[in-house]
Amino acid sequence: MKVSDFDYILPEELIAQKPIEKRDESRLLLYNRANDKLDHRKFKDIVNYLKKGDCLVLNDTKVIPARLLGKKVDTGGSMEFVLLNRIKDDDWRVLVRPGKRAQIGTRFSFADGQLEAEVLDKTPEGGRIVRFYYQGIFQELLDRVGIMPLPPYIHESLEDKNRYQTIYARHDGSAAAPTAGLHFTPDLLEQIRAIGVNIAKVTLHVGLGTFRPVKVDRVEDHTMHEEAYHVAQEDVDIINNSRGKGGRIIAVGTTSLRTIESIADENGFLRAGSGVTDIFIYPGYKFKATDGLITNFHLPKSTLLMLVSAFAGREQIRAIYDQAISEGYRFFSFGDAMFLY
Repeated sequence: MKVSDFDYILPEELIAQKPIEKRDESRLLLYNRANDKLDHRKFKDIVNYLKKGDCLVLNDTKVIPARLLGKKVDTGGSMEFVLLNRIKDDDWRVLVRPGKRAQIGTRFSFADGQLEAEVLDKTPEGGRIVRFYYQGIFQELLDRVGIMPLPPYIHESLEDKNRYQTIYARHDGSAAAPTAGLHFTPDLLEQIRAIGVNIAKVTLHVGLGTFRPVKVDRVEDHTMHEEAYHVAQEDVDIINNSRGKGGRIIAVGTTSLRTIESIADENGFLRAGSGVTDIFIYPGYKFKATDGLITNFHLPKSTLLMLVSAFAGREQIRAIYDQAISEGYRFFSFGDAMFLY
């Protein structure tokens, strides 16, 4: 299967640069897989397409302000770090730019010395392992001096960094937001609960690998990045009970979907636990646990576009995207959504 089969042309003006004022006022494209029917609504109308007994699965990861701008201690040369994940204590795996300045043993200073880092090692993919030095609590310091690592296609600054968080974000650890969840408001979730829809949480910390281009020609040759997950027993029980009673399991975002598919057995029932997943879903994959998917519109030739093509059909997704473009939908992280069911 060719990566080029998942390419499409998107007018640049359709790449959403900022979130709309009200989260649930974004547009929603609905696709019924059973009858091949499309519909167009506002996101808040999704309540009309959910049923009592359904289960929404939300990813409650929280984006950390993972981008740090600093200087090399001995020369003053500028340096950018993006935190990927904590290895242990104050040791982190990071992306660096420019890489030639980040040799093993080199020290860097951030926020006028409030935070310092030493390079301990290099990683196979070109990043670094660093150790941070500071006074106080690291997360509080990071909240003060770090910058939200917005995707590279967003060129405008974000005035309110909470708009790059879901309203139910709880567990620090992501370098990117699970953007399908950005459309939900507290009010909308209450309406959904009120009609008898169950809500379960999973945690999958989203890495920047989600934005890395696929550099091979054949889909099957791509190596997927790893991401850490945790799913509690109480949430597994909610999902399994919903399935057992005939309810639909609806993943909010590709990250939720990848998590539940990673921990599902052949009958679609989940097991609780923690781990890492590098599951790569593309056409031909047999879904075990997912009956519906709420998601945004994804980049050309991306693994996420391959995933939604596996779920709804490659030709169907191509037609859906063509229509979304002709209808002027907003694309990518701050863009509009679709519900595939």
